[in-house]
Order: sequence, then structure tokens, then C-alpha cells
Amino acid sequence: MLDDRDRVLWQRGHRFVRYADDLRVFVRSERAAQRVFENVCGVIEQRLTLKVNRGKSSIRHAAQATLLGFGFSVTGPQVTIQVAPKASKRLKERLRILTKRSWRVSMEYRIDRINRFTTGWMAYFRLADAERMLRSLDGWLRRRLRQVRWKEWKTTAAKRHNLRIRGISESNARKWAGSSKGYWRVAGSKVLQVSLPNSHWNHLDLKTLSQTWQRLNPTA
Repeated sequence: MLDDRDRVLWQRGHRFVRYADDLRVFVRSERAAQRVFENVCGVIEQRLTLKVNRGKSSIRHAAQATLLGFGFSVTGPQVTIQVAPKASKRLKERLRILTKRSWRVSMEYRIDRINRFTTGWMAYFRLADAERMLRSLDGWLRRRLRQVRWKEWKTTAAKRHNLRIRGISESNARKWAGSSKGYWRVAGSKVLQVSLPNSHWNHLDLKTLSQTWQRLNPTA
């Protein structure tokens, strides 16, 4: 039924994109947007006898519009594709679930699940300009994994031993092994960053978000 609406938009020379019943029409001014909005609603309600949800329909700047998780950044004549804020939030929420300390699985299994999720997510958003955001998330993700590893070591003796074999001095190993600081604070400490560096996670085959984006993005 919506093909008829598409034909009307084509005939009138409008620039638009539609997925199922989700439609974006792009015009040059707010005044034109008001006119096109009423015309499109008229076609849908009168010709197609369908009801437009006015509460969900709106007129906004292209930089504020999103579609299927994508948004736009407009700087002068330059327009870039972005990941919509809600999609970024969902990405972080999913990674938070996959890195929960209470999830009792091996680190290898956990990383495999993370890799599968991030590869699929990145394949979908590969056209978006997201490298800066992804690099920031990479650091956050590794910190989440370091706190998981810290909990896995459990006892003071095990923590001290694992710190020592990873190059931490005896005095620092004793100090941090007996620390009463929370997991998140310890995970962000210099000691754990040195003992569990990026190379540690590379060895475990963790696919970082930014590297996956660069591999899949044809323009990177």
C-alpha cells in the first residue's frame, strides 16, 4: 500500500528514504517541511485511508533525525553518517551484560560471545563515522574485562601470585592483592593496566571495536 505513497513522492521530486512504514523526507527549509508534511499526511489518510500517528511524526533538522539506528552530522556542506545515540547506548548496555562479573563462564567463552556480537554490530554500522566513539569504548571494555579477571583470581594469595608473574614488584603485588578497593577502581589502576595490558587481550583474540570497524569500513 505504501508503494502508492512512494510514487507520489517520486512524482513530486522529493528526496526520501523509507523502511517499512518508517519514512524520512528531506527538504531545504522548515517552511517546505511543513507543506510536505501536510501533503504526505493527506496522501496517507485520504488516498490510502490509513491513520498517521501524529505523536510519533515530527519535523526536525536532518542532524536530529535518525533512521534504523543511523543519524547524520551536518557541518556546513559536509554530511557524515553517525551512529544514533540510542544505538550507541544499546551497544554499551549489551557489552555491559556480556562483561558482568556475576556471569560464571570462562574468559575464552566470554570473549567469543563479545566478538560475535561486536562483529555483527559493526557489520551493520560499518558505514558510520564512529572510530572516535569506538576507541573510547575499547578502553572501557578492556577495563570491564580486567575487573572480571581480578574477581577470577579470588584470593589474596592468587592475586599476589598473578601480579608477580606478570612483572609487578613484590611490594606492589602485596599492596594491591590485599587492597579493599572495589573491582572497578582496581581495574582502572596502573598496576592492573600493566599486568593485563592490551597485548594480553589480543593474545586471547579479543576483537576490539575500532579494529573491527576499520576492517569492515570500506573508507577507513
